[in-house]
Amino acid sequence: MVDEGTRKTLSSIPLLQTKAGPRDKELWVQRLKEEYTSLIKYVSNNKGSDNDWFRLESNKEGTKWFGKCWYIHELLKYEFDVEFEIPITYPSTAPEIALPELDGKTAKMYRGGKICLSDHFKPLWARNVPKFGIGHAMALGLGPWLAVEIPDLISKGVIHYKEKTVPDA
Repeated sequence: MVDEGTRKTLSSIPLLQTKAGPRDKELWVQRLKEEYTSLIKYVSNNKGSDNDWFRLESNKEGTKWFGKCWYIHELLKYEFDVEFEIPITYPSTAPEIALPELDGKTAKMYRGGKICLSDHFKPLWARNVPKFGIGHAMALGLGPWLAVEIPDLISKGVIHYKEKTVPDA
């Protein structure tokens, strides 16, 4: 189901052990530590292979995540806000990753800009509970979605490159 490149990426993201969600108090704190460790390793690996493509941070409780993701197409950087909440039934239920500014621009998206991951990602997630975490959701969910959808949206003229303006010094 996954190609060799994806398999290599996955093998470099640390697996998680604690099966706990936001309602599990102390166990959630342990799970959150594992999440951060895994995510930091994944981001570090990406930077090391010149494949840096997102930044994430969370609220204090680790239940709401937000940041930026980007996709380079024909040497232009397309950047998007990314956000998601950790479901109460996490890690049994994967987070629903949203790119709010793309809401309604593609059929592979639900209301609120939540990207469609049901066919390929959710069964894989279900088979790997509790080992998969946020880093895995980014690598197996958002990354492939961006790689397929963003070039298509660009070619259809649905999204356009936004020039960054530098403020006057």
